[in-house]
Amino acid sequence: MSRRYKGGRISATPPTTSSSAAVGVWTLREQLVGIAANAWPVYSPTPSVEYLVVAGGGGAGWGGGGAGGFRSGSGLAVTAGSPISVTVGSGGNGSRFTATNGSNSAFSSITSTGGGAGGADSVNSGNVGGSGGGGWYTGGSGSQAGSAGTAGQGNAGGSGSSDGTTYRTGGGGGGAGSSGGNSGGNGGGGGNGSVSSITGSSTYYAGGGGGGYTAGDGGGSGGQGGGGDADLPGTANTGGGGGGGIGSISDGKNGGSGVVIIRYPDSYSPATTTTGSPTITVSGGYRIYRWTSSGSITF
Repeated sequence: MSRRYKGGRISATPPTTSSSAAVGVWTLREQLVGIAANAWPVYSPTPSVEYLVVAGGGGAGWGGGGAGGFRSGSGLAVTAGSPISVTVGSGGNGSRFTATNGSNSAFSSITSTGGGAGGADSVNSGNVGGSGGGGWYTGGSGSQAGSAGTAGQGNAGGSGSSDGTTYRTGGGGGGAGSSGGNSGGNGGGGGNGSVSSITGSSTYYAGGGGGGYTAGDGGGSGGQGGGGDADLPGTANTGGGGGGGIGSISDGKNGGSGVVIIRYPDSYSPATTTTGSPTITVSGGYRIYRWTSSGSITF
């Protein structure tokens, strides 16, 4: 007795695969079609990336800490198959004697300079950095300028001052977007940071710390982008400078740690390996990698 197969007819010409094959995600049906058509997806590493590299913010004395250096751009060439190092800088230590600079952050050939420490008893002007630390005046009546920032990464800190009787106040730390404020009866405000939309939303980074005081009406506010108000630390993973100390025996506060973020179109393949536990998202047509601790990536 003969048997007849009553199943569906198999087409000699496989259907065309959908556009999802272009980004390496195939449905089960597309996989079957791919087998028939010998059309498996091909690994396609990105040739370049956009980047944001923010260094650690400077620690404060009585002068506010300068923000970590801020560098951003696009079209940075990357090589497939070779690990690329990622360094996330720590914030500097605050102290009324000798505060310290933040540490550098880096991605591939891009390095951002740690924020300058705020002025304290041993270094009245504070330190040069990505953005400069605010000054601190310990004499009679007068002022002490803050330190310079690094060109293309940040701005100078503001001046600390005293009238010799009623106030002695620190200058604000410099920010990526503007210089720190000069002090008077109050500590100077920290300079504002700069905006990046690399994660898909507009966010400020690298604000300067507010200046503190040993005598006067109050401390300065931190700059937009993670700068600490007087007596408060810079915000972690923003590169914000630490806020200056308040009172004659108060230490300034620590700077905030930095951050490294890259992105590239999601039409290219994911990285083959990463270290340092970056946060990985796919949004708005991009693959986005965000590091808050040092690591690496291989495309």
